[in-house]
Amino acid sequence: MATIFSSPFFVEYILPFILVFTVVFAILQKSGILGKDKKQIDALVGLVVALITISFANAVGIINSLLPFLAVAIVIILVFLILVALFHKGGEFDLPDPLKKAMMALVGLAVIIAVMIATGAWDYVMARFFEGPGGESGLANFIFLIIIIVAVGIMVWPKMKGE
Repeated sequence: MATIFSSPFFVEYILPFILVFTVVFAILQKSGILGKDKKQIDALVGLVVALITISFANAVGIINSLLPFLAVAIVIILVFLILVALFHKGGEFDLPDPLKKAMMALVGLAVIIAVMIATGAWDYVMARFFEGPGGESGLANFIFLIIIIVAVGIMVWPKMKGE
């Protein structure tokens, strides 16, 4: 049974338009770039940006391929925070700074990879770096060596500082 929510017009035009308009309007309102209390101007700019965005199929395709990742990532982060909160004592919940930084780094890496996959750059990078002649690549081995050196450095650094 086809519904309005599965129609191509709704998915390709209405939803991306509403998303882009809302995000641009909110950013302009929050930042005040075009002036404080200028809702009409912010709305007009949001409208123009949203209309331009939906006029390009590639932009809409990238948005539509990134949104499922966003939804899944938010659910994963929510579940993680609920599990961390189970073991937290006290009134106010706050993550320790090292855990915050690690989560921000992982989320940043995940977003970069998701954008690369959505734009098609991921296949190029994988083919370029990890599939050299003969099935092996010197660059892949070099990157793996750097990762090992950084991991060992992270473990040894506190001991060198005397902590």
